[in-house]
Amino acid sequence: MSQVTETPSSPVGRERSREVKRAAVLSAARSARTLSRVELSEMTGLSPATLTPLVRDLIAEGYLVERGVAATRTGRPRTLLEFDPRVELVAAVSLAPDGVSCQIADGHGELVASGHRNLDGDAVDIIADVVEDVAAEHLTHLRGVAVAVPGISYKGKVRLAPYVGVVEKRSVGKQLGKRLGVPVVVDNDVNLMVVGEHTAGAARGSDDVMLFHFAEGVGAGLVLDGHVRRGSSGGAGEVGFFPTDGAMGDAGVGSFEARWSARAIADVLAAAGHEPAAQSPVATLVAAARKDEELARYRDEVLAAWGRLVVSCICVVDPGLVLLSGSVADLDEHSFATLEAIVTQGAPSPTKIRRAELGGEAVLHGAVSSALSAAGLLARTAG
Repeated sequence: MSQVTETPSSPVGRERSREVKRAAVLSAARSARTLSRVELSEMTGLSPATLTPLVRDLIAEGYLVERGVAATRTGRPRTLLEFDPRVELVAAVSLAPDGVSCQIADGHGELVASGHRNLDGDAVDIIADVVEDVAAEHLTHLRGVAVAVPGISYKGKVRLAPYVGVVEKRSVGKQLGKRLGVPVVVDNDVNLMVVGEHTAGAARGSDDVMLFHFAEGVGAGLVLDGHVRRGSSGGAGEVGFFPTDGAMGDAGVGSFEARWSARAIADVLAAAGHEPAAQSPVATLVAAARKDEELARYRDEVLAAWGRLVVSCICVVDPGLVLLSGSVADLDEHSFATLEAIVTQGAPSPTKIRRAELGGEAVLHGAVSSALSAAGLLARTAG
């Protein structure tokens, strides 16, 4: 914990000096959660005389709450101060073809409220509306927002998100920030999935991991040395554009995802007379393949294509750990073992293959973490 040096001849103005000291007190209280004034003084380097008015103001504003007295072996009992995480809230937003999901979390990442709205109009307006509605009476405590989009995002601008109606560049982050009045992070949904898994899921403790998400589209998120890698223009991980049999993608849809995504699988099943279960064409394929030899061959083709994609990426970045997300969750154990064997046999370097743990919650976990970082409420551990 950094300390503030108090000198009588500070080069900054009085107001700026107070802001720095206030920020140091908040940072210490946020980190410790519960502490005494003596401990607060030790952590910040501020004298009791300086701390007293700052603590008094923060109690009046609701940041700090007095929580009784802590017994000590020597000296007078110390009144404990507790930081209230609900005075600093963030919004995690997931933009998907079926609508906009929003979760409001406090400064400790605990869920406060959630909501969903259909995507039946302008995406930016709908995102802003749902954040304001879900935050409701807590809106004045909102400190940051993170938005997950199924497309390329770079410096708040979104492009190539055809499934939510965005192909050309659009300054989603700037427009939302202007309306909501807080820092806004806009990132690819799979990037946020890998942040979520890295923070609270199957990649905890791993500094190098690549997550592949097979769904309506196909994408990947990459963490190397503990940091998300987005590329020079935000396009890292767009593996849906991996060339298939020499074919290149067009109209914002890559050739690989056009052939091997869950949507493509659903089309093949429909042509074969099998109506996919709701949002689960891979589960339908696995079940049908047990009785239909032609679909069994097609299932094996899907697994081989997915495996080749993963191996190709391992050859380039050597992540050590690969997480498989999305439609992979609908594979039975035999099919998953087949895919795992394809990857482990084809990869040039030792690689662990695991299913992602968080499912649909991964993107929101990652968005909460990113929003906390954007608001300066959390140390950046994932880029």
